[in-house]
Amino acid sequence: MRYTYTLFLMLAVALVVCSCEESRPSQERPKAQSISQESGSWIPLFNGIDLDDWIAKIHHYESGDNFGNTFRVEDGIIKVRYDQYGETFNDRFGHLYYKTPFSHYHLVVEYRFTGELYPGAPEYTLLNSGVMFHSQDPRTMPKEQNWPISVELQFLAGLGDGQPRATGNMCSPGTHVEHNGVLVEDHIIESSAKTYDKDAWVRAELIVHGDSLVTHIIEGDTVLQYSKPQIGGGVVERYDPDVKVDGTPLKEGYIALQSEGQPIDFRKVEIKLLD
Repeated sequence: MRYTYTLFLMLAVALVVCSCEESRPSQERPKAQSISQESGSWIPLFNGIDLDDWIAKIHHYESGDNFGNTFRVEDGIIKVRYDQYGETFNDRFGHLYYKTPFSHYHLVVEYRFTGELYPGAPEYTLLNSGVMFHSQDPRTMPKEQNWPISVELQFLAGLGDGQPRATGNMCSPGTHVEHNGVLVEDHIIESSAKTYDKDAWVRAELIVHGDSLVTHIIEGDTVLQYSKPQIGGGVVERYDPDVKVDGTPLKEGYIALQSEGQPIDFRKVEIKLLD
């Protein structure tokens, strides 16, 4: 009787272990959490494994075509590379969009510039990249539209010449903002950030309140604030006129990592939704 009871107990334990093993994922694969309207917690938009939650749009190509494997994941990092572009860059400016639009949020991105500017890329793109926000849906961009209608948190690195070159500026392709209560039609508003060198990791933050206040933060310092982002202005070419309705307030939009000829790495992309 004791032998039968012992055998039964061993069988029960074995069944529990097998059940647990079957329910365990065959591969640990941290996916980005589903984005709800609840605020207060940090949510990784990049899972460190793949770009399944992202959409590439590169100039001269249809939305979803990640030409030349421009955006890739290696060593747990999003890398922007051009080794499959052939002899010249050919204005193949690209953007990698997270699949969901956002309105009120706090975004954190950690980036570093690396490598050399690809041959044929414009000189102004040297150690130059950024994060686009309040962007149009990439699926509304014609194949030959060069830039998305959006606002940009611009990233720059020092050129090694001892001259200041602040990162964290604002660029406005197809948009305008108000700065110090005045509508700014210039393409760039410079920040008060320090100069950071190539190959240095930099923490950039963006706090966005719909079409109200926008704040740029670099390495913990507030370096720029402006308000009332709206559609307007130039730079963007060959767009759908039904999408670019000047004067329309930008209350929400997509977030995108930029590619414009300079290799760059992104190791963290996290968001906190705000009320």
